[in-house]
Amino acid sequence: MQQAIEKADVLIEALGWIRELRDKTTVIKLGGSVMEDETALRHLLLDVVFMETVGMRPVIVHGGGGAISRAMETAGLKPHFVQGRRVTDDAALAIVERVLACEVNEHIAKTIESLGGRSMPLNFQSSNVLFGQKLELTDAEGEQVDLGHVGEVVRVDRMVIENLSYAGTVPVIPSMCLDDGDEAKKYNVNADTAARAVAEALGAEKLVLLSDVSGVYRDKADPSSRISSLTPKECAELLSRGAINGGMIPKVQACLETLKAGVAKAHIIDGRLRHSLLLEIYTNDGVGTQILRSAR
Repeated sequence: MQQAIEKADVLIEALGWIRELRDKTTVIKLGGSVMEDETALRHLLLDVVFMETVGMRPVIVHGGGGAISRAMETAGLKPHFVQGRRVTDDAALAIVERVLACEVNEHIAKTIESLGGRSMPLNFQSSNVLFGQKLELTDAEGEQVDLGHVGEVVRVDRMVIENLSYAGTVPVIPSMCLDDGDEAKKYNVNADTAARAVAEALGAEKLVLLSDVSGVYRDKADPSSRISSLTPKECAELLSRGAINGGMIPKVQACLETLKAGVAKAHIIDGRLRHSLLLEIYTNDGVGTQILRSAR
């Protein structure tokens, strides 16, 4: 009986958040280890189905780096990265499109359908919604770096995404785009920055970035030091003293840029934790780190 009461308490706690977030858009970036673990991916997508069922409007933006690297190695191509971005020549682009924009994209959508939800893969063969331009980077000496067919999103077709969301369908968007001036050109896009662009264009309530750690820690060696909530000012302080470092830096920076564009909250969670999405969004304490646009 006590266990049943505790379950009821959890549902009551979730009720307030369900009411507050009804009809609000949340952009979820899938990538990293969760994409390599089919069981973890199914649990995460089940969370997405739950979110849509109780009235939220989840939108998925995904990468697929592990699957792309394996396909390149099978084809005898060696993956090469510069400043965290995959150098994408003609041969690599063909693999990225086949694996990311077709196989992975459609697998995610079909899995959502198998779990009782409704979804639509938005790729080059159905309805592309991301448009961009070639990404220009410079090295430490200020020299331009050519990454090949790597781009950045400059425009999002929000109408297609919103129409699907309003109809109770989860849009599933791969991190590739067409050139905004010449749609014959296709680009590979960093998934974190693609998710940020989608969240900004939709005026999303939340952006959720999946990580391999459960948020930001005051001390990485102390699991109890996870910070459940931060402001941009507090993030700046942690960055300046090195408490936020390594691969967490670009994720926190992506969150901060998203908040500047008007998104209310950004979350960093461990996608490998079972039902991490539900625990972060529908409980008071959460299981990751949320970064708020303004002070609490």
